[in-house]
Amino acid sequence: MITYDSSTVRSAAINELIELWRYRDLLKLLVVNSIKTRYRRSALGVLWTLLNPLLNTLVLTIVFSTLFRFDIENFPVYLLVGLLVWNFFAQTTTQSMNTLIWGSNLIKRIYVPRTVFAVAVAGNGIINFLLSMVSLVVIMVFTRHPFTAALWMLPLSILILTMFTLGFALFMSTLAVFFVDIVDMFGVLLSVFFYLTPVFYPLSIVPAELLKVVEYNPITILLSLFRYPIYLGQVPPANLLLTSALLAIGTLLLGWLVFTRKVDEFAYRI
Repeated sequence: MITYDSSTVRSAAINELIELWRYRDLLKLLVVNSIKTRYRRSALGVLWTLLNPLLNTLVLTIVFSTLFRFDIENFPVYLLVGLLVWNFFAQTTTQSMNTLIWGSNLIKRIYVPRTVFAVAVAGNGIINFLLSMVSLVVIMVFTRHPFTAALWMLPLSILILTMFTLGFALFMSTLAVFFVDIVDMFGVLLSVFFYLTPVFYPLSIVPAELLKVVEYNPITILLSLFRYPIYLGQVPPANLLLTSALLAIGTLLLGWLVFTRKVDEFAYRI
């Protein structure tokens, strides 16, 4: 007689987490392979990761400082911080959706934890983000922007941003599996949200009717975690840290639960 012990049954969310740990070597391989593939195809290699944000900052600084004349002290540092945070969020989320769909043949043939794709993309994004931070250091030195003790908060800021982005990427990847058009629609929505995020403009110019929308934009909140220690040279306020941490944890839990709940249907949908 078979005895059924309900205490041994784990939820799909916990099972996926355990399986992800078991396949950690595959996760490392995917991250390393992604980095190697990216820079092998580039003539400038890692140098392009440093030059790209510098060139974008130069062009946008010229455009916005001469045409729009935003009154922002040390605009290059303000701008580059915004670009780095935005690019990490946008690229990681988009690549997670595409990678899951691209990996459909692998999913159908062998068993791998489905979350490994999104986590690998997030890991790849962190490495690129850290490399791009070298460009920020160059800009800060060139513009004589002060390096303060508040910079020790950056690891926490990166962790919170990564948690939010991974959770959001898992949620959007789930939608993309069931509705492929979401990938194209998300590209359009990113363009809208880019202009609703103070990446290159100050909050002071936002019209009153849109101010709350911009202020409560999750990326605006997370962006503040980086501008406080880097641009303002201050430790982020406690209420900002608490709000952003709760936002990141909540989004990660939501994304993980939705993704793992539907994960068994992926092979039939992709």
